[in-house]
Amino acid sequence: MTDSLATRQDGKICVVIPAFNEAAHIGAVVRALRAQLLDVVVVDDGSSDATTACAEAAGAVALRHPANRGKGAALETAFRFVCERGYSAVITMDGDGQHDSADLPALLAAQAQTGADVVVGNRLAESAAMPLVRLCTNRFMSWLLSRVMRQSVPDTQCGFRLYRSAILPHESLGSARYAAESEILLDLAARGVRIASAPVRTIYQDEQSKINPVVDTIRFFGMMLRHIARRKRG
Repeated sequence: MTDSLATRQDGKICVVIPAFNEAAHIGAVVRALRAQLLDVVVVDDGSSDATTACAEAAGAVALRHPANRGKGAALETAFRFVCERGYSAVITMDGDGQHDSADLPALLAAQAQTGADVVVGNRLAESAAMPLVRLCTNRFMSWLLSRVMRQSVPDTQCGFRLYRSAILPHESLGSARYAAESEILLDLAARGVRIASAPVRTIYQDEQSKINPVVDTIRFFGMMLRHIARRKRG
């Protein structure tokens, strides 16, 4: 089973993890992935703690931004690394331990069954543990994005995803921070890329959300307006 996760018939998989001040969790996350023989790249986005050291000690390749630039910028760095090294697919995960590596086979199975180029984790099928405000926000944003994309993606805000490397964005994202993950889906859907979903669990521990409800909501709608404007320009 471990071999099938690390390498498929069409090439090799890399797991990338954007991380900011995740020294408390990143080691355990990386070790669980390395136990499945997966290559792991952690992008330390300007952490002031020992995130890089903990990631490397657990067996990851660590790429570091000298200053915090945001999750979107960290994903750009990771995508360039993956494409330059010939991986056929990339799985993105968060570094705070909320994503369970045991759900990786579900993403791979959904990709194999549907042939989709992107598979997004769906946490909302079992959402009892999710804080109510976050649940309502996720449902609304997922509904809105699904309408714009003309594809049903139940949990567009989930960062636990599988992408085929061939369809990764090669241009800089307009959103450097959390809205970037929504922007990626919008841009891929506009290019005709098929997006599937797979059920995943979310593990809530002692982590604190780094999302600012007001500022990041404003950034989200700013990203949406930019996307719509680009589409109208053709």
